[in-house]
Amino acid sequence: MTNLHIKNGRVIDPANGIDAVQDLFIADGKVAALGTAPAGFTAARTIDATGLVVAPGLVDLSARLREPGYEYKATLESEMQAAVQGGVTSLVCPPDTDPVLDEPGLVEMLKHRARGLNQAKVHPLGALTMGLKGQALTEMAELTEAGCIGFSHAEVPVEDTTVLLRALQYAKTFGYTVWLRPQDAHIGKGGVAHSGPLASRLGLSGVPVMAETIALHTIFELLRATGAKVHLCRISSAAGLELVRAAKAEGLAVTCDVGAHHVHLTDADINFFDPNARLTPPLRSQRDREAIRAALTDGTIDAICSDHTPVDDDEKLLPFGEASPGATGLELLLSLALKWAEDLGGHHGPGDALFKALNRVTAAPARVAGLDAGHLAVGGSADVVLFDPAARWLVEAPALASQGKHTPFLGYEMLGQVRATIVAGHVAFERNAA
Repeated sequence: MTNLHIKNGRVIDPANGIDAVQDLFIADGKVAALGTAPAGFTAARTIDATGLVVAPGLVDLSARLREPGYEYKATLESEMQAAVQGGVTSLVCPPDTDPVLDEPGLVEMLKHRARGLNQAKVHPLGALTMGLKGQALTEMAELTEAGCIGFSHAEVPVEDTTVLLRALQYAKTFGYTVWLRPQDAHIGKGGVAHSGPLASRLGLSGVPVMAETIALHTIFELLRATGAKVHLCRISSAAGLELVRAAKAEGLAVTCDVGAHHVHLTDADINFFDPNARLTPPLRSQRDREAIRAALTDGTIDAICSDHTPVDDDEKLLPFGEASPGATGLELLLSLALKWAEDLGGHHGPGDALFKALNRVTAAPARVAGLDAGHLAVGGSADVVLFDPAARWLVEAPALASQGKHTPFLGYEMLGQVRATIVAGHVAFERNAA
């Protein structure tokens, strides 16, 4: 293991309240010291981080790696490279693979493959029910022993609320967290865009906001009965956020995240049927987007995730309503968080906004996932990202490491570029300055 000395960087660690220019020392894969070198420390390599931000590696709460089963869309090799190229050192992957992650052997194989690549750390979610069919519960204890950090139903609503009730009761008993994307099983089924004037004009079938709020009402009622802990994935509406805010004030054990795309885009960005803007949940109205930004600021939304979903050309380059939903996001997560910080800057001051944005992609998601990550505490794993906060880069398909090249941000200029990503003391990615 190489000892590293990262000098002269602006170290920002929201978990420990640090924002100062100082040196960082890494030994044996762990953070050895901040500021002054520990006694006897000898660096095998020194990295000059002058002008760069040195922060904890990003923690992404939703990144689909497409293995097993969808290797034609992406592979572990391509998506792990995309992760470190985007500064992501820990990621959570949903169980909607093929076969579904409902057997311990599948989880162990995924983790074994990911470890062998020696890049970002992969933390799978196990399926809540066998095959995501919403009937028989999985063996959660065995899946936890295999490495699952929680249980999810991915994009598939649990139609039978009795099954969901039993799942939450079981999860509460053993201290597991259930990750749910609130979506009614019937209302909005088959919809491809936000229900509103734009969808009507374009003749697209809609997903109304009530599909999210009805599901939230059901989840919260079940939480009152069980006391279980739920993480709500990809909240997309102002009305939904009001319910989450009230649930938190009531004391229910809920956290929530938002997809990075939804922090910046609205249904108007569909333009004239751009399939790259077909996402799940759909991009919603300007009012919803402003509510998302307000909820990020006041902490109602705990984390921003990439919702990375690589889609191949055959399934994306189709008429809007027929295209597969999803977009690549691992390499955009940091820049989209920084863009939010830039937009906030006028109201809160640049330093505070940057600190807040990094918190939403490091410490806060790590807390949600229960991971010892997202911080630079001495003795902790040296998962670090170095980035130039002022650099600008153009989103172009050939430059993306992900096998999925589709994103509504193609052609956009992005703020902030990763220069190096260090995972457990290993330099997993490095980019030369232009």
